[in-house]
Amino acid sequence: MKFLRWAVALCLVGGGGAAAVWWAGAPDDETAAADAPPAGTVAVARTDLTTARTQPGTLGYGTPRQVKGGAGAVTWLPAVGGVAERGRTLYRVDDTPVIVLYGGTPLFRTLGTANQVGRDVRVVIDNLRAMNYAVGLQPAVGRAVTEPGTTAPVPVQRDDGVLTPAVLDAIKRWQADSGLPPTGTIDPAHILVLPGPARVSELAAQLGDPAADGVLTLTGDEKVITVPVNVTDLGTIKEGAAAEVELPGGARTPGTVRTISRDATAPDGATATTAAQVVVTVAVNDRKAVQDLESGPVQVSFAGQTREDVLAVPVAALLALREGGYAVQVAGGPLIAVRTGMFAMGMVEISGDGLAEGVSVVTVS
Repeated sequence: MKFLRWAVALCLVGGGGAAAVWWAGAPDDETAAADAPPAGTVAVARTDLTTARTQPGTLGYGTPRQVKGGAGAVTWLPAVGGVAERGRTLYRVDDTPVIVLYGGTPLFRTLGTANQVGRDVRVVIDNLRAMNYAVGLQPAVGRAVTEPGTTAPVPVQRDDGVLTPAVLDAIKRWQADSGLPPTGTIDPAHILVLPGPARVSELAAQLGDPAADGVLTLTGDEKVITVPVNVTDLGTIKEGAAAEVELPGGARTPGTVRTISRDATAPDGATATTAAQVVVTVAVNDRKAVQDLESGPVQVSFAGQTREDVLAVPVAALLALREGGYAVQVAGGPLIAVRTGMFAMGMVEISGDGLAEGVSVVTVS
């Protein structure tokens, strides 16, 4: 098994990390030795390997969201730290309340005509029900409904709602209770749809400012940790996975990965070779652990796989054999074919005949 010529190859290990692995083959000419990269030696170690990783994060209330209003002047604002909740007025424009509803679809059109169909109608119906307003029965999925201004009936889809007379009556009752004219018509400029409760983190406007320039900033209503993670380093980080948080001062507390952003962005100062990042949000399981902290830097350890008491060498000590597989070069001795296991922490788990803790092998320096 000759190996006078060395060449570098690139392989992916450990869930996306790149590491140099070398291959050995037959010599091409007498100058091959001059082409060899500088080499050193390292002892085979017996150690524990883990794919767990620790990343810096920030304790706060999550990613902020700026809220802009429609035409008109801001005439009332909430206090910073207040909570935006379903059915409550968040701010006022031209002295008209802008009310919070929960849902996944913003209101994008005026609602108030019988037989309007859509997911935005469903948001209104779901919120009326949650606020204990009777809305009656909805048409069955698949039933054809003729919307206003159309002639061709459309079937009701699974996530649709329909503005029935009962729903329109419920809207009027809700408007009257909310201090709005009970017209049965909803202007989207007077409704803000949020996924759930939110916290007012900053006021962007003063009274009298145009609402369209920006009113306030919202975050989540509970303290969480945001961690920027390279896309290539996500590995075993999954929603619902366990994590451990080290707080300022050194105290540790368990956490859980709540969400992983779907939007990858380049970090500040990124170059063409910088990996894109996503934001991982981690919830602290015991809220009392952070009740005295408003914000601050933390360290988050994400759980991974662990291999205990294994033989390992630096990844750079691996030789990729021309005939397939890997080997290590014993210092002053032969090549030993190895079986590889976990790649982690810049090391690789190996096993093979003649390998033992302390054996010196060649590595590329």
